[in-house]
Amino acid sequence: MTLKVTDLSYDYGRQPVLKQVSLQLNSGVNVLLGPNGAGKSTLFSLLTGLYVSKQGDIAYGDLSLTKQPRAVRALLGVVFQQSTLDLDLTVKQNLLYHASLHGLSAKQALANIDDILTDLKLSQRLSDRVRTLNGGHRRRLEIARALMHQPKYLLLDEPTVGLDNESRQLIIGHIRKLAQARGICVVWTTHLMDEVCEQDNLIVLNRGEVKAQGICAELCCTHKAEQVYQLYHILTDSAEIM
Repeated sequence: MTLKVTDLSYDYGRQPVLKQVSLQLNSGVNVLLGPNGAGKSTLFSLLTGLYVSKQGDIAYGDLSLTKQPRAVRALLGVVFQQSTLDLDLTVKQNLLYHASLHGLSAKQALANIDDILTDLKLSQRLSDRVRTLNGGHRRRLEIARALMHQPKYLLLDEPTVGLDNESRQLIIGHIRKLAQARGICVVWTTHLMDEVCEQDNLIVLNRGEVKAQGICAELCCTHKAEQVYQLYHILTDSAEIM
């Protein structure tokens, strides 16, 4: 699975947010790292089709997001930074409502994520109202929901921000295992450097520009950085170490 971004720019009026961003992301975990205000969320909105740029192109495999948006969206599983769950419905009702939007029967939808619900410790919470779940369980539910139609691409916008350590580690571990087992192309935006592994395809974004992209360990070697914290500091010229 390949995701290719070519010369993508975006601005809010006179303020440029992204400047000719070009990327090629493949199956596995692709981490988009950058400080707050780097343009990560804007890029994420463009990748999901929420925003449309007048300049540049986004292609999922052979499909153009601009020309074939419906076909592309069928391939995407998306978890936004802000929760989109219905708090008054149960876990199961939230899942099945989303499944119906993809034309899936209840039986097929739940079968598709049976192992995921187990891994994310949600199997025993299907009858609970979402309102009763803590933040970590709600985020796990959103991830399970995004995977119900078995997407080829999984886009996650800072999915672990504000979560307890147990939920963070559970989510990170599950997504990495899933990417390897199913060959999914995962796009993970974050500003938390402890979420980056040496083998990840890393893209460092700062002030709307791509400062580097490649395997994290190789980038550290190229820039003479001992670890990703130092690499981040070099590439963003920032004293902000998260």
